[in-house]
Amino acid sequence: MEISAGLVKELREKTGAGMMECKKALAEVGGDLEKAIDFLRKKGLSVAEKKAGRVANQGLVGLSVSGTEGVLVELNSETDFVAKNTEFQNFLTDVLSAALAQKGDLDKIKAAPLGGKSVELTLVDLIARIGENMNLRRAAHVSVGTGVVVPYVHTATTPNLGKIGVLVALESAAPADKLTELGKKLAMHIAAANPRFLNIASVDADTLAREKAIYEEQAKASGKPANIIEKMVEGRLRKFYEEIVVHEQAFIMDPDKKVKDIIASAEKELGAPVVLKAFARYGLGEGIEKKAEDFAEEVKKQIS
Repeated sequence: MEISAGLVKELREKTGAGMMECKKALAEVGGDLEKAIDFLRKKGLSVAEKKAGRVANQGLVGLSVSGTEGVLVELNSETDFVAKNTEFQNFLTDVLSAALAQKGDLDKIKAAPLGGKSVELTLVDLIARIGENMNLRRAAHVSVGTGVVVPYVHTATTPNLGKIGVLVALESAAPADKLTELGKKLAMHIAAANPRFLNIASVDADTLAREKAIYEEQAKASGKPANIIEKMVEGRLRKFYEEIVVHEQAFIMDPDKKVKDIIASAEKELGAPVVLKAFARYGLGEGIEKKAEDFAEEVKKQIS
């Protein structure tokens, strides 16, 4: 049967697939638009599966704040070129809305509705259209009862999207504008210093035991008496806390003071208690294995 140009155009608008793919899909299902959409979706799934083995360590980190809560989301792609694609950026912006509604729960975000499909299936279609593996990798949510959640994006590509994203949750009855000013400074510090824990009490037992065991072995090798060894271990643990705990870190903008000192000073200035309740920081591609491949061979794979 003859497939009209109008029908091809309608299918293309609904799916984002190429003109030839749309025409072939309609021909395969006898011109039935809904069946053609399903046909292309199945084809998209197949394309996505072929690309799933490729390492995706580029992309963008996005954030969004609404009232006294905020979310961070990392969406990965294979290349920085795709991260600059407006369709990729628009998808991440839409995902941020779903992330707020789902309080940063990644599984619920993937299952959330988006454009008539789930977020996960919409991403599959995007993979098929753009031609690169992509991964909705992780999401975080922070909130306060009274106070502010302050966002910060380092090296922003567009508003709220970039390479490093930080959220700072400050609990306080102090004026919001003053809290936001403090939160911005703390967020910039966190972006640069990359702390792992909020305070000493939040350092998990396994991490602490592992570090302590290493320091004890190092101290014993010195041949010092047991009481000296104990003090050496305590000193090294303090240094460890100063590296990984945000409250104990030297403040980037005033290294003679710790972050907890900056917060204490702010409390006096604002005349109200200020608690750094939570923070979240995502650096693009952290922990993803970087796969080195010969560029010429990769091009051959893509065109074969």
